[in-house]
Amino acid sequence: MFLSDEFRAIRERDPAARTTLEILLTYPGLHAIALHRLAAGLHRRGRRLLARLVSHLARGVTGIEIHPGASIGRGVFIDHGMGVVVGETAVVGDGVTLYQGVTLGGTGKQRGKRHPTLGNGVVVGVGASVLGAVTIGDGAKIGAGAVVLRDVPPRTTAVGVPARMVIGAGASDDAAGRREEMPDPQRDAMAAMMRRLDELEGKVREMETERVSRMVGGVR
Repeated sequence: MFLSDEFRAIRERDPAARTTLEILLTYPGLHAIALHRLAAGLHRRGRRLLARLVSHLARGVTGIEIHPGASIGRGVFIDHGMGVVVGETAVVGDGVTLYQGVTLGGTGKQRGKRHPTLGNGVVVGVGASVLGAVTIGDGAKIGAGAVVLRDVPPRTTAVGVPARMVIGAGASDDAAGRREEMPDPQRDAMAAMMRRLDELEGKVREMETERVSRMVGGVR
């Protein structure tokens, strides 16, 4: 069956998927991959302009931009998908999951290999960017909002800007074996306010102590 691996991937990874007809009609990630297969075939046969036109149509219909030159494996699931961009020399392995807003982009204007290679089973979180000719190993996970500029070993989790390895073979010694929290600007701002409040309360207590001391000294 055409796109059978993709249908299976959606059923396995999206609990909201109920019927084959629903998936066929309402999943833009599936539509984007189907149109990419057509565009990639035209691209390989040298019909570059027509391939780009199909890719352009796919972006307008799905909100997902995949260059015809990119290589997309089997069983790839693009969840929600709006804003996903996959560059010309990107390679996406089998069983990869990409969430909305993901960019697999380049970092310069040089020709040749300039986009990422994602191994099998990689998961890239919402809004993450993987930039340059880096390699993301099999089973690795990229946290939401991360910016990856260097290779990530297999079965490793990378988070942050720039991304750092926090779980797996590439993690630092102090981070290995534990899950590091994702940055939370609201939490950090609240913590800073609490620290400032503690400082102000301390100063008020000091001023009150000095005032009482002066009053006692005046009575004497």
